[in-house]
Amino acid sequence: MKKKQMRLQIKEQLSALEKTEYEQRCHLIAAQLYALPEWQRAEVIAVTVSAPYEIDTWSIIRYAWLSGKKVCVPKCAPETKEMHFYILSDFRELEKVYAGLYEPSPHMTAFISPNLINFVLVPGLLFDENGYRIGFGGGYYDRFLTAFRGTTISLAFSFQLCHEVPVEPHDVPVQKIVTEMGVINCAK
Repeated sequence: MKKKQMRLQIKEQLSALEKTEYEQRCHLIAAQLYALPEWQRAEVIAVTVSAPYEIDTWSIIRYAWLSGKKVCVPKCAPETKEMHFYILSDFRELEKVYAGLYEPSPHMTAFISPNLINFVLVPGLLFDENGYRIGFGGGYYDRFLTAFRGTTISLAFSFQLCHEVPVEPHDVPVQKIVTEMGVINCAK
C-alpha cells in the first residue's frame, strides 16, 4: 500500500473517533508523556500545534507552561521546506495559516536556535515499532531531525501503529512512541 493511501485511511479513522474516546485516549497519552524522565528533564520543548483530528497538543503546551518549560512551535517555509521554531508564551501569538493550521506569528514571537531545543514531539500519522513514521508529506521534520541531537518522541493512538511503514533513505526514526497503552522504545 502506498503512503498516500495509508495517510487517507488513517485520517478517516482519526476523524471517526468519538469525542469522549478521543479525550480519554489523549488524557492517557499525556499522562504517560509527563511521567517520562526525558520530559521531566527537558527545558525547551518543540511541539506542533495539533489539528482537530490529531492528539491534542494544546493541553500539552499548557501543561509545559505550568511546569516552567519553554515551548517553541514551528513555522514552515514551504519555498525551502524548512521549519523555524519560535518561542510561544501565549496562544494569541499563533496565526491561522494554510489548511486551518496554527503557527507562530514571527512578529509576536522570538526565533529560537535549534541547538537550544532539547526535546521534540514529532507529529505523524502512522508509526512502526522502529520509530519510523508516515508524516503529512512535506518532509519538514525529516529535514529538521537530520541534524537534531536531542530527544525525539511521537504521540500516537494505538491504532496508528502498524507492523511496517515504507522507509526512504532520508527518513529519521523517533526514539520513543507514547500511546494510550504504553511507551515503545524505538532506539535500539
